[in-house]
Amino acid sequence: MKAIQVKQPGGPEAMELAELPVPQPKPNEAVVKLSASGVNFIDVYVREGRYQAIPPFVLGQEGAGVVNAVGTDVTSVKKGERVAWTSVLGSYAEYAAVPADRLVPVPDAVTDQQAAAAMLQGMTAHYLSHDTYPLKGGETALVHAAAGGVGLLLVQMAHHIGARVIATVSTEEKAKLAREAGADEIILYTKSDFEAETKRLTGGKGVDVVYDSVGKTTFEKGLDILRPRGMMALFGGSSGAVPPFDPMVLAQKGSLYVTRPTLVAYIATREELVARSGAVFAMIAAGKLKLRIEHIYPLAGVQQAHRDLEGRKTTGKLLVIP
Repeated sequence: MKAIQVKQPGGPEAMELAELPVPQPKPNEAVVKLSASGVNFIDVYVREGRYQAIPPFVLGQEGAGVVNAVGTDVTSVKKGERVAWTSVLGSYAEYAAVPADRLVPVPDAVTDQQAAAAMLQGMTAHYLSHDTYPLKGGETALVHAAAGGVGLLLVQMAHHIGARVIATVSTEEKAKLAREAGADEIILYTKSDFEAETKRLTGGKGVDVVYDSVGKTTFEKGLDILRPRGMMALFGGSSGAVPPFDPMVLAQKGSLYVTRPTLVAYIATREELVARSGAVFAMIAAGKLKLRIEHIYPLAGVQQAHRDLEGRKTTGKLLVIP
């Protein structure tokens, strides 16, 4: 089979198109023939070595397809079933061996491409808005990178909950996408200071929660726009890691909360994984969650996919089709 292998951490050029044996399932695994694989920032972090993986490895942590073979102990899925998964390495390939308890069923009303596009980013938007800081109608949320993959889904979910959404974006094109997703206010951070603009939009009261996937360049100002006892949900670092800070700052700014959540902790049990993925798929099937699949790349084009993602040239979701 063809697969994208990384032998040493590095830039996009570290990803090589390789010919590898089709994996055989261990007793607790199923082998899936992939229809689509999602491209995410976590793939960049793993490729660079920021997140550890023992080389050589096949990159990619999100996919959808059809079960091709099952291990001797597997009872939760059967050959021929449509499934999807996230947070397991190996999806930039034609076939992947995945622990069966990490596979979720894909309903008939959801396509394989939609499933691959929604697993990581859709469930991330879901846990952020429903669990990390459970938004309520009438509250105000600021969403950074609101036209990105998670951002567009998070804006839609917050809008359906009835929250007021302030979205930050870099261009007029991205502003249009965020507004179409349900953002109430748009801040072009390339033209105006988002801290000053947010304070103006909230009458100086601040927002209830900041959902921040940007990190280094936005974190400190984000703390300044929170209401007393508000929450900073820092779930990514596309601009770099946040530098160390004294927790006393949180007291001085109004007894603030800061959390650094990851999806893995919110799908730790199979029950939560199935429930969360099922909730996201139900939103897609009902038309409440619209996915923007912006670019589709062949396996051989995955280096360009990473360059586009890192260059902040993309909106919505990037997929690789084996």
